[in-house]
Amino acid sequence: MAGGWRVKAQAGGMLLALLGWVSSCVTTFVPLWKSLNLDLNELEVWTMGLWQVCIAREEGSVECRAHGSFLALPPALRVSRLLMCLSNGLGLLGCLLAASGLQGWRACEDKPGLKRRLLLAGGAAFGTAGTGTLAPVSWVAYNTILDFWDDTVPDIVPRWEFGEAIFLGWFAGAFLAAGGLLLACSACSTRTAKPPAPTCRQAPVTRGPAGGHHPHPKNADLVI
Repeated sequence: MAGGWRVKAQAGGMLLALLGWVSSCVTTFVPLWKSLNLDLNELEVWTMGLWQVCIAREEGSVECRAHGSFLALPPALRVSRLLMCLSNGLGLLGCLLAASGLQGWRACEDKPGLKRRLLLAGGAAFGTAGTGTLAPVSWVAYNTILDFWDDTVPDIVPRWEFGEAIFLGWFAGAFLAAGGLLLACSACSTRTAKPPAPTCRQAPVTRGPAGGHHPHPKNADLVI
């Protein structure tokens, strides 16, 4: 029963972590972190990501332009770029480590202790990657809320709102953290089987001619 639970936990954790990692990669590169609808021209929708700004028009055309300079970006976008790239790298590292530590995987089959440590390290990498995804997404969302409710900005000025990538990033971070937690729990519940302690054996005895018991000659003390 315990072995079956560990296999299911590892499979579920790996599936969640992979789904979260793919979603995090998509969140990093899609220009859908913020959206803006212009009141003067409702036929255009502006969207912004970490790497570029796009304009979607009603006829279906989309025009994108990359950000001019990394240093010219707001601090939230600069830090978000770094954290999201770090999160994606940690997710890839977690995939490699956790896959080697899964039960049924042929790698390191003769070293159960090493497989347990690899699985634990993979779960920790996934959990850190989840934090690295949730932090920048939440920071950009927080700044968007502050700018939207800023009373110093006139009402006629358009305001940026949440894009689809914000919600995708929250789901990605949650999946990464949940998958890493499952993998770490399954690794902690695994115990390396210990060999049984050797049993003490009594010296064989031989029956003497008078019916008494005498120790085996090999174990008997020499009498001079």
